[in-house]
Amino acid sequence: MKKNIINNETGNVVKASVMNSITIDCVIFGFQNTKLEILLVKHAMGIRKGEWGLPGGWIKKEESIDDAANRLLQELTGIEDIFLEQLKAFGAPDRFPAGRIITIGYYALVNTEKYDIKAGYTASEVAWFAIDEIPDLIYDHDEILQVSLKQLRRRVRQAPIGFNLLPEKFTLLQLMQLYEEILGLTMDKPNFRRKFLRMKLLVDLKKKEKNVSHRAAKLYRFDDDIYQKLTEKGFNFEF
Repeated sequence: MKKNIINNETGNVVKASVMNSITIDCVIFGFQNTKLEILLVKHAMGIRKGEWGLPGGWIKKEESIDDAANRLLQELTGIEDIFLEQLKAFGAPDRFPAGRIITIGYYALVNTEKYDIKAGYTASEVAWFAIDEIPDLIYDHDEILQVSLKQLRRRVRQAPIGFNLLPEKFTLLQLMQLYEEILGLTMDKPNFRRKFLRMKLLVDLKKKEKNVSHRAAKLYRFDDDIYQKLTEKGFNFEF
């Protein structure tokens, strides 16, 4: 027997026979103030009103899943024109209380300074949260987040990372702090420096930080060509 259920994104009653059974959820990583962060939205309506979750929602009949991911992210947070990488499908029978709903997870890395986030569509708020200060999330969104974080940790050991997370000019300390945040490790600074400089991935800008209270450090940028080659070729980078 088919039952009517609540569409959590709109609060409307939808017949189970015609309700979309596939959704999208996006994990957006950012890095600021030495902290790895996650972008979350607070629901403005439906049975989860007032609760925090990953940006996501229903796929329209006429759109691809990639198009749906980009549309939903833009509608809910104001972020657009970024590369979203598909993670995996999450389809536990009990992940959605009102029926069998499968969600496709996506994740992306963004420089938080480049985007002005703005809540829209069915979100009342949108905010960055430090990875160690995540509130309780709806449904299985914590599982989706943890799977994304594991994928990010694998990636950081196999390809360069930071191009989409750091400012254009950065210090070696900022780069090391990013890796420490992602991996949850405390690193030896001289060893980290040697390994990175040996890869020829960084360009010394012959400049130092300005307007800092501590001793000014050298500024670097990524070498675009080498970054691209290492991203395609990959490597085994152990710490």
